[in-house]
Amino acid sequence: MIADENTTVVARIADSIAERIISGTLQPGAPLRQDHIAREFNSSHVPVREAFRQLQAQHLVVAVPRRGVRVAPLDTHAVKEIAEMRAALEVVALRNSAPRLTSVHLARIELALIESDNAQTIEEFERTNRAFHQALVMPCAMPRLLASLDGLQLANSRLVFAMARTAGWRPRSNQDHRLILQALRARNFDHACNLLARHIQTIERLTLPAS
Repeated sequence: MIADENTTVVARIADSIAERIISGTLQPGAPLRQDHIAREFNSSHVPVREAFRQLQAQHLVVAVPRRGVRVAPLDTHAVKEIAEMRAALEVVALRNSAPRLTSVHLARIELALIESDNAQTIEEFERTNRAFHQALVMPCAMPRLLASLDGLQLANSRLVFAMARTAGWRPRSNQDHRLILQALRARNFDHACNLLARHIQTIERLTLPAS
């Protein structure tokens, strides 16, 4: 029972801090003090440290020697790293997922695409965009890979919000998503994977200027 309670507290802390980082409430480089967070959530330092480990695995915080835990940077190097990791890992997941896609899976992907096209706020777009990418790879049956992608998806969501704050955002359809779905329906899996890799890498171009 105690272990379950600790797990719940860790999840609550990690989810709350992740939301603040993704939305931009907590800015890159901001310090995260264990004692402050423990007081906020009325917990000991143990679940806070575990929450920090989870956030670090999701590329949202970094542990800096002699400076403690801080919100991960959003510089050109970080954007490039996230884009390249996602492009590599999500394509591996799609290659394994694509042959397993059923009509039900394809309908779920199409629903996420439609909801993304109809999004009226950046929050709606971020949620439905994440759902689209998760639906693409869910049937791959590779739980460790999916867990890694979940963390990268959260890091990518942070880039989406940062891009919206910098350049603005307006409702629009996502042609890349539509082309990926068309390729999957045609069972042209290599083309779908190439489209996905190109689509993911656009975040590197759009979020931050080249150094």
